[in-house]
Amino acid sequence: MTNPPSAMQSLITVMASLRHPETGCPWDRDQSFSTIAPYTIEEAYEVQSAIDSGDPAQLKDELGDLLFQVVYHARLAEEKDWFTFDDVANTITAKMISRHPHVFGTAESRDAKAQTAAWEAQKSAERAARHETGVLAGIAATLPALQKAQKLTARAARIGFDWPNPHAVLDKLAEETIELRDELESADPARLSDELGDMLFVLANLARKLGLSAESCLKAANDKFTRRFTHIEATLAAAGRTPGEASLDEMETIWTQAKELGL
Repeated sequence: MTNPPSAMQSLITVMASLRHPETGCPWDRDQSFSTIAPYTIEEAYEVQSAIDSGDPAQLKDELGDLLFQVVYHARLAEEKDWFTFDDVANTITAKMISRHPHVFGTAESRDAKAQTAAWEAQKSAERAARHETGVLAGIAATLPALQKAQKLTARAARIGFDWPNPHAVLDKLAEETIELRDELESADPARLSDELGDMLFVLANLARKLGLSAESCLKAANDKFTRRFTHIEATLAAAGRTPGEASLDEMETIWTQAKELGL
């Protein structure tokens, strides 16, 4: 009597069936790494949303969708004789064991700070082995811009290219604000874009110096704006009106009410 396939093997088999050149799904057969990549990114964000929701069932569902993306890419690679899903799993297993000698080897126990430093040192060594020797080498080109800005400046800070404290970053922000204000009269989109980009880059730096995630800070601000604007819509709807029918002063008053309500 043979053992039933594992859950992972069943998923891999489903993926192979979807990609079968004769009996598979026409849509799945047409996909490539580049066409699937946007779905992979989207599923990762949906996992984040599920975590924020605190709903275990939703998280389970979204983690499955993300796992399917990994299986999809592994299947595409296997068809090209590059590697298999097992190769992917074995590679990450070996990497985790190598990066945690205090757990799987004989190294002394580390606290979280020491482990972070050791992790970064090992990643630097791995980049060097791949001949990626620049300080900024290995940072993904497709990271969200704010997150990438923090990674870029964190790398530069390791070799001393950094502001001494958050106050110095605020001084730089004030300087960039003046430069943007000076460009307002020009109305030159390229120059305005350049100066606004400098301001955003400095703000990402400020978040790093404060020990915060610029991406998370902006996400929280987006959520706060959504809650308060939704309150404006609901308040006006209760009076049989829409935001388009209200003055800016009216909406500002309701916005202030939303703030007072803690929204």
